[in-house]
Amino acid sequence: MVRVVFLHPDLGIGGAERLVVDAAVALTSRGCSVQIWTAHYDPQHCFSETLSPDLPVVCAGDWLPTSVFGYFHALCAYLRMIYVAFYLVFLSGEEFDVVFCDQVSACIPVLRLSRHRKKVLFYCHFPDQLLTQRRSLLKRLYRAPIDRLEELTTGMADRIVVNSKFTASVFKQTFPNLAEIHTDVLYPSLNFASFDVEVEEDLTGLVPEGRRVIFLSINRYERKKNLPLALQALAALKDSISSRQWDQVHLVMAGGYDERVAENLHHYGELRLLAASLGLVEHATFLRSFSDRQKVALLQSSTCVLYTPSNEHFGIVPVEAMYTRCPVIAVNSGGPLESVAHEETGFLCDPTPESFSEAMGRFLTDPGLKQRMGQAGRDRVIDRFSLQAFTDQLHRHILSLTD
Repeated sequence: MVRVVFLHPDLGIGGAERLVVDAAVALTSRGCSVQIWTAHYDPQHCFSETLSPDLPVVCAGDWLPTSVFGYFHALCAYLRMIYVAFYLVFLSGEEFDVVFCDQVSACIPVLRLSRHRKKVLFYCHFPDQLLTQRRSLLKRLYRAPIDRLEELTTGMADRIVVNSKFTASVFKQTFPNLAEIHTDVLYPSLNFASFDVEVEEDLTGLVPEGRRVIFLSINRYERKKNLPLALQALAALKDSISSRQWDQVHLVMAGGYDERVAENLHHYGELRLLAASLGLVEHATFLRSFSDRQKVALLQSSTCVLYTPSNEHFGIVPVEAMYTRCPVIAVNSGGPLESVAHEETGFLCDPTPESFSEAMGRFLTDPGLKQRMGQAGRDRVIDRFSLQAFTDQLHRHILSLTD
């Protein structure tokens, strides 16, 4: 039996966490012994699979700070992951064969120090250094050694996989010293069973009665996700349709939300203020930290998903939407270029309110569009993003590291 340990910095409910949980479940189904080690885990704010005794989660180092007076988040994240790796290797007594590490590569040198050095597979969602702003000289000076450390430690992994062809190209541009290292693309997948369930979740209070055209945005309440675009597009749509049509339209902004994260709190407030300024209060609902059942119910009930980030490295939400026969309007860059088929399973648009609202209007003028695009989207996901394909590929990677 192959023993696999997953190392992940914060096991919340984001896209990266969804992939880690799916990967752990996939390897368990192939007879691997699996544990997830993390610096933070909250049973009240997690994916349901992690509550099962078949998928043990070990939390170490949550006492370490996530920031210092609101600063140094990256440094703290690195130190927390290094501590988790140190605890695993030198203090826990756990035996393992392969470590699946993602997001933070700084822990890899510690893993290499383990007795009978174990193999490390690093999954790159996107280079961390590209996810931060560098507006000031002090910030650039602070990030310089961290960026160099990211490249150096990532290169220490025995196998590197990425979540899309787009990320593979960005990886080589960002880490020129690693350009010759081969990176395999391992697309995130869906556990179809979790979306095939009959959900009778009551959406009363989220969507007023009579609103038959429901647009849905699912993303964390973070500024980089460009969530204002969904509200601005809704306002542009309002100006382009009749009052009778407008009475049928509603937008649900469902976002990952963590009280510990200041940006989540602030951006949620910013979006509420923007909705009020655009006159959309009666046609927009904001939902925070929704459950798995609520998400499935919303996807099954919605006309279309609005996916607003630009240059998103992959983005699992469009795949989830398409599987539930919900078309997607996404920005024409990054991962959605590989997941969404333009004018077949949805629309790929410029990141402007006018472009998005024009696509949204198509669902008002063509009642059969949702059904046609929805079925095409489901077929595409089954063909390209099945859990079976993901499991087969990941299992091969793990076995190759134990030969």
